Amino acid sequence: MNLFALFQSRFPTDTSLPFLETETGRSLTFDELDQTTARYAGLIQSLGAVPGDRVAVQVEKSVESMLLYLACLRAGVVYLPLNSAYRESEIGYFLGDATPTIFVHAPKDTDWIAPICQSLNIAHRFTMDAESKVQAGRGDWDINAANCPPMKGFVPRSDDDLAAILYTSGTTGRSKGAMLTHLNLSSNALTLHRAWGFQPEDVLLHTLPLFHVHGLFVALNTILLNGGRMIFHTRFDAQAAIAAMKRATVFMGVPTYYTRLLAESSFDAACCAHLRLFVSGSAPMLAETFSEFAARTGHHILERYGMTETGMITSNPLHGERRGGTVGFPLPGVAVRIALDDGTVAKTNEIGHIQVKGPNVLSGYWQMPDKTAEEFTADGFFKTGDMGLVSADGYISIVGRSKDLVISGGYNVYPKEIEMLLDGLDGIAESAVIGLPHPDFGEAVAAVVVKKNGAGLEEPAIIATLKAQLANFKVPKRVFVVDDLPRNAMGKVQKKLLREQYAATFTSK
Repeated sequence: MNLFALFQSRFPTDTSLPFLETETGRSLTFDELDQTTARYAGLIQSLGAVPGDRVAVQVEKSVESMLLYLACLRAGVVYLPLNSAYRESEIGYFLGDATPTIFVHAPKDTDWIAPICQSLNIAHRFTMDAESKVQAGRGDWDINAANCPPMKGFVPRSDDDLAAILYTSGTTGRSKGAMLTHLNLSSNALTLHRAWGFQPEDVLLHTLPLFHVHGLFVALNTILLNGGRMIFHTRFDAQAAIAAMKRATVFMGVPTYYTRLLAESSFDAACCAHLRLFVSGSAPMLAETFSEFAARTGHHILERYGMTETGMITSNPLHGERRGGTVGFPLPGVAVRIALDDGTVAKTNEIGHIQVKGPNVLSGYWQMPDKTAEEFTADGFFKTGDMGLVSADGYISIVGRSKDLVISGGYNVYPKEIEMLLDGLDGIAESAVIGLPHPDFGEAVAAVVVKKNGAGLEEPAIIATLKAQLANFKVPKRVFVVDDLPRNAMGKVQKKLLREQYAATFTSK
């Protein structure tokens, strides 16, 4: 069914109850959610958008932007969220590829967005303000919606109809639009709702962005299935999050959020007394962060694994051991296998390619049939591009991306193995291992590390320490010390930028 209809079926009988409250004290009831999404959907239909048409959105996180997502589902159009950090060339590519009927953006970007929309003949362009500016004016999207007759009910959709297109990060080649159906999203949300034990009294503290799978489909969809309630922050602020935790029961974040919480001296077990579950994803969590969090709060973070194309794939258990450094077990209804280069299934603790199959897996890439066919095996498994292994008792660990694999002198080097050793050294806060062009070896292993405050560890000492623990071909030939590692909006280390920055290390004359 239409995903919005599924959400609506879970709303409380008394729709005057609050669905969310913001950090500024604003509240939204289920009745207001219904009325506003009906007006938004009515505006979408009045503009001539029909089921299957795309609505692209590049705005800051706000209650209105969340309601626009739900209105797109309700109207049967395809929601296309875009990272608010994207600029001219990126937006030009996405809009040109997806050809949306409607584009909604932040007012501050009008000067450079308007010419792009004009050149691409995008029929309708609107602005939407951020939450903090709501009182001063909501942009012309809300002005037009306020004068538009509300849509009644919802547009029926089938399992295979598109609900959203999310573009992958594009770290190699053209960014690809992952096509996600109503079934993809509903099946994953229902599975997570059960697997993580949501109950009517749960309250989600939502501090994640809304242009990404984590904040949009994992956090928001799951709490909507639960019938509310949500504490809705437009951005993550450690002190604000700590203050809100006394009224929340579930928190979802990226590893960076957890390190920032731990950096607050006031953060302790008392702050978390009301919470039952902390979930982490979107980037690997350091074992040190997992352990420190448990020691400080008594809570073991539940780490899970997913991606844009599949939603969530695995999860550590709600009940049972949440093992740091792993992503747990396949979710119910999702098949996961570790395949070797020749296609055979890997043995226990043998590193291979992670492949997945299930109702959560994308229907394909937008306007890329050849790429879609390339990313699926003959028997229908999706190739995630991640490398992993399965322990004897079934826990899955991610060791890196296949594109991050370093082949030095004909030997395969998995960066994660070296990063785990580096992160365990006194004086190193975190690390990233990359392959750089080398005239003899093809690629040489290099490491980029962030030192802890006051640490005196230097490159020769780091290399000497690793030589005592690793085969020589795995030992980094250079170690670069930096203040911070480059990350994207979801906290993932951008190794592509590091490879570009240090590309000439072994080849310059």
